[in-house]
Amino acid sequence: MAILFVDDDPTIRQVAAFNLQKAGHEVDVVATGQEALRRFEPSRHELVITDLNMPGVDGLQVVEAVSARAPGVPVIVITAYGSVDRAVAAMKAGAWSFIEKPFSRARLELTVSRALETSRLRRDNQRLRSVERPMVAASPAMVQVLQMCDRVALASAPVLIVGESGTGKELVARRIHGRSARGEAPFVAVNCAAIPAPLLEAELFGHSKGAFTGADRARQGRFRAAAGGTLFLDEIGEMPLEVQAKLLRVLQEHQVDVVGSDVPVDVDVRVVAATHRPLDQLVAERAFREDLLYRLDVLRVDVPPLRDRPEDIEPLVLAFLEEISARTLVFAPEALNALRARAWRGNVRELRNLCERVAILAPGPVIEVEDLAPERLTAASSTTWLQALPEGISLVDIEVQVIEHFLLRNRWNVSKTARQLGVPRHILAYRIEKHGLDEAGSG
Repeated sequence: MAILFVDDDPTIRQVAAFNLQKAGHEVDVVATGQEALRRFEPSRHELVITDLNMPGVDGLQVVEAVSARAPGVPVIVITAYGSVDRAVAAMKAGAWSFIEKPFSRARLELTVSRALETSRLRRDNQRLRSVERPMVAASPAMVQVLQMCDRVALASAPVLIVGESGTGKELVARRIHGRSARGEAPFVAVNCAAIPAPLLEAELFGHSKGAFTGADRARQGRFRAAAGGTLFLDEIGEMPLEVQAKLLRVLQEHQVDVVGSDVPVDVDVRVVAATHRPLDQLVAERAFREDLLYRLDVLRVDVPPLRDRPEDIEPLVLAFLEEISARTLVFAPEALNALRARAWRGNVRELRNLCERVAILAPGPVIEVEDLAPERLTAASSTTWLQALPEGISLVDIEVQVIEHFLLRNRWNVSKTARQLGVPRHILAYRIEKHGLDEAGSG
């Protein structure tokens, strides 16, 4: 990795390059903003240092261009004494910091060291957030899925992951990303069904300040946030047709059209999409673009439903209980057999929900068949249920537990449950669907 240094003063270029190289950095030196934008490569340059006052493309334009193309690359601006106001404007545009002329070697090295450390910590945090979670593969079907993931990871073409809701399609996407050449770069996930259609375009491609009512600041969008890495588009079948057309252009041209801007922005992102809906049928219904399907369906991974891989039930249960419960819990053999016999319409998500429920409500360390029955699970009082919540449980998981608790008490009467929880029925129905809950998985 190298530092890109931009200044139209040959003496400053020479001295700064010497000092940076002496400090152990590789440096690319250029004399103009135009050349800087031409030479800048996110895969090579981990830091940009630019003078602010330059003819033609000035330092502020360099800051804006680098921030748009590679938001994770810090930019340090050099400003003349008394021009702090311009430096502040540059920082508002995305600069990491500034140094005033004349600057000492110590000041330059300290600022560079801090910028690089901040950048590396950010990359480490992104890597931790997108770390590949282990996938259970005791069944031959899932072994084949993992093998396919590892082959697909070596390529750079788009991937389409197909499977029912709750089968773990995002885990598959994370495995592909983590084992690819992009594994050190960001993994950004977008649920196309969860973002209102009017907002999805700006969410994906970004928008300029003032592009529409309420756009009081510019936004880079998910594509640019995933620069150098992977963008996971979940529920791609829910994407509106007008946004599909723009996505097709990105896949073809490797550029995004920022809402409210006439200048396209280059992007280097691998797209992995997922769907539980038959896209061929949506094409026939004119709800999905055929040309986009061809672009996305270059490499395909089919994730089988849980009912077709009963061998995975026991290892999944063991993994979930270890993750969820502070106490030692085991399923009795008869209870495991009952789980293997289920239809699992909600797939792995439904199984995890059941494990969370019994981990909280089961009376003893051994989970028996009768502990899976709704009437046994609803016998616990609300106070006991709340006291039994494990330490560190997330707010989302608590929401799931609350919704399931009251649904079970009301024998899955959604209207009655909505009244008790004080929310509109359609909101509760949306959250039931969002969390993959269903009556069959609660009994």
